[in-house]
Amino acid sequence: MRRSTIIFEFTIKPKSNDQTKSDDRTTSTGRTKNADRTRSADRTRSADRDENARGTKAQAKSRRRPRRKPRPDANAGNGARNDSRPAAAVASAPVANTPAAPRVATGFDHFGLHPTLERGIVDAGFHNPRPIQADTIPAGLSGRDVMGLAQTGTGKTAAFALPMLHRILTTRRRAIRSLVLAPTRELANQIADEIRVLSRHTRIKVAIVYGGVSQHKQVGLLKSRPEIVVGCPGRVLDLAEQGLLHLDQVETLVLDEADHMFDMGFLPGIRKIIRELPAQRQNLLFSATMPREIRRLADELLQQPHVVELADSAPAATIDHGLVLVAEQRKRDLLKHLLNQDDCHSAIVFTRTKHRAKRLADQLAKAGLHAVGLQGNMSQAQRDRAMGGFRSRRFNILVATDIAARGIDVSGVSHVINFDVPTTPEAYTHRIGRTGRAELEGTACTFVTRDDHGWLKATERMIGAPIARQTVDGFEADAEPPAEAQSAPRRRHSGNRSGGQSAPQNRPQGRPGALGRGRSRQRS
Repeated sequence: MRRSTIIFEFTIKPKSNDQTKSDDRTTSTGRTKNADRTRSADRTRSADRDENARGTKAQAKSRRRPRRKPRPDANAGNGARNDSRPAAAVASAPVANTPAAPRVATGFDHFGLHPTLERGIVDAGFHNPRPIQADTIPAGLSGRDVMGLAQTGTGKTAAFALPMLHRILTTRRRAIRSLVLAPTRELANQIADEIRVLSRHTRIKVAIVYGGVSQHKQVGLLKSRPEIVVGCPGRVLDLAEQGLLHLDQVETLVLDEADHMFDMGFLPGIRKIIRELPAQRQNLLFSATMPREIRRLADELLQQPHVVELADSAPAATIDHGLVLVAEQRKRDLLKHLLNQDDCHSAIVFTRTKHRAKRLADQLAKAGLHAVGLQGNMSQAQRDRAMGGFRSRRFNILVATDIAARGIDVSGVSHVINFDVPTTPEAYTHRIGRTGRAELEGTACTFVTRDDHGWLKATERMIGAPIARQTVDGFEADAEPPAEAQSAPRRRHSGNRSGGQSAPQNRPQGRPGALGRGRSRQRS
């Protein structure tokens, strides 16, 4: 067989320039198309992810918030005619406002006070004006100077606060427009608290300034430009002299418990403060008594004042007060005996000195009673804790000095006990005025020793009647009454609510059974 061999020859020719360019264009076009396809696919995947995310969020939101039910037609089912107006007209029609809650009527309506104050009056629980309020508010609203003489616990704070707040609300401007001076820190706090309640529905700011604490925080409050400043004379004068308290735009000056401020030696400071005030202003002075020095200050301060005198030297009719003759060394035993009676729910015990108040409070606490002291050597934080505990009934016995006699306003105090007699006859009325407040009845008892004969005569002369003598089982022979005072009626206390008491005849002060029936209750 014959084999054949075939040989193929290949010849590679170089491309021309035109062919090379054409191939490059083709390759580039292919790459571009591939890149476009890749970007399109990426956009599609991104859009799908966004759509899935939106769907997931919508599902989650629908799970969190239930679907609203459609509002029922207001006219459905009541036979009302359907509205034939166009949809646009119906949509643009005004909607009636929801009727406001009906305003609660009070006995303060006839004063014509600002509407926001009327709401504050309701919040404060006031229904009808007390006598001092009814007699002084109209004069205060008219811009006249006012001098009000009334016992503590008669509603004097609202008597001057309401006209003051009304004036601020009717002529608005940012400045310190009212200055209220009080003798004690506790009273300043109580005044400010009541003003805040009455002005709760307004934007009025109240600042409190007093000594015994750092002035740094108080200066910060003053920088907020309050309309009302409540304070004690010492700190007010100190801040004014430092240029931190500007009193050149004060329109109303209030002196509360003016006689007590005189007793504490504040009168020179008050005169300096008055010199910092504008000459044209309204002056409101309130006091329980009117010593000669306060009368002189009133004559200098007040211009043709409206004078309301509701105070007399006798204690309020709601207070059943008397005294027990006891030997000094048996006072503490007698005090424990009275505090352990069933009708003694909350008591204030007054002593003559700070050290005595602290020692007695500690002794009562060690004896198992819920007692706390309140005296001048305590820091402001300690005083606040003591008062807060007494108000909340964590402590039901407060042992205090005269510095707190007019600064304590706690409802429901059933007993006041003067462990030591007051330093002045006037202080007797102020001390026992811590009970029998706001038309509630209360009991007051004073421990009298043989050394207190001079005070007893002066006090009975001031109130115009003898104070009823009381005897307590187990303490009858401790002391005998002074010869000059033996004409005063006497009654016996058996130490319980139900028996062993004899009612005195023609008793001029107090009611029978004072120590046995001291439960605070509303008068009928």
